Amino acid sequence: MSSPRRRRRPSPAAVPPLEDEDLLSEILLRLPPQPSSLPRASLVCKRWRGLVSDPGFCRRFRRRHRRNPPLLGFFQVDDGLSFMPSLKAPDRVSPERFSLQHQDLVDRFFSLGCRHGLALIYLRKRLQLLVWDPVTGDQHHIAVPPGFDTETSPISGAVFRSAGDVQHFHLALVGSSERQITQAVARVYSSETGVWGDLITTPLQSEDAAHFRIAVSTIKPAVLVGGSLYWLLDGSSGGILEFDMDRQRLAVIPMPVNDLRFFHFSMIRADGGGFGLLVLSGFSAQFWKRRINCDGVASWVLGRTIEIDKLLHCEPESNGSQLILGFAEDNNVVLFWTIDGSVMLQLESLQSEKVLGTKIMAHYHSFESVYTTERGIGGPEADLLHNT
Repeated sequence: MSSPRRRRRPSPAAVPPLEDEDLLSEILLRLPPQPSSLPRASLVCKRWRGLVSDPGFCRRFRRRHRRNPPLLGFFQVDDGLSFMPSLKAPDRVSPERFSLQHQDLVDRFFSLGCRHGLALIYLRKRLQLLVWDPVTGDQHHIAVPPGFDTETSPISGAVFRSAGDVQHFHLALVGSSERQITQAVARVYSSETGVWGDLITTPLQSEDAAHFRIAVSTIKPAVLVGGSLYWLLDGSSGGILEFDMDRQRLAVIPMPVNDLRFFHFSMIRADGGGFGLLVLSGFSAQFWKRRINCDGVASWVLGRTIEIDKLLHCEPESNGSQLILGFAEDNNVVLFWTIDGSVMLQLESLQSEKVLGTKIMAHYHSFESVYTTERGIGGPEADLLHNT
């Protein structure tokens, strides 16, 4: 006698892809990191709105796109700290959204640059460093540690995050020694531990150190290349201060050209990686790259030279009036001033684009970040969709 056949249970109906919460989350994480992406997604339905406004999703979104953040704009730092948007509608972020409300800013302060969605500000009167996230509004105050001459020499610094970390940050501070003005010092702060690292030093050589001290420039921000930060040095012969954070070592790099301080130039990320300089010389721009040979000896190499006036589409009568105002690391973009207004030049494609709304000749610090907010999508964020 044959055994009765077992009745198969009906398989559960397959869940449509967009009904699967996990799969939908992975799809939305792959939206482009433009400011209008998440507000647009939030308008699809209530479920999508709840997902893209979740704090955990926002952190994952920022983490995923941290290596390719859009250039949201520039902070003008010569007079206050005003924001100049660089994107067009609907991704254009209005200046009012990145307005820093802080009572300390009525006193003397210095913007030291932006990186990884954070801005670093030195509050001179309080001897504090302010790390500000313009997107979320978060602020962190850190006291300047011992070892720095804060009375007679300027100090500078740079803020950065470790790869994949969108919650903690590091702060590298550089300046002159409080004991010896011809010695550069550096320390690194970790927000995760709340502790400053050891004091690192290197001598600063000057041809006339007895009459003119060398100091780290506070006008142009540092450039991060690989595991090293680079600052310009002010002084009789100038130079560049390199902070190798992997080796915890400071070093002074000479300029590739004598009296380069009389040229207009910017520190950049060189072609193919590495540290470089963009130097304006008449109607041309020269690309210099720091190269290390097989014996470990470093030297400067002159790369390509471009006709900068043609790339910026300057009128003939305005030739020779180009000035470098700022540099955006992640997007590899240089901001120029011309008689016709500010122009952004992408150094890889050599494509240029005018920045609307300003002809002010000032210093600008680029702000590159993924625009999300863990406070939810709506209100000001949704208004991005109507800035057309």
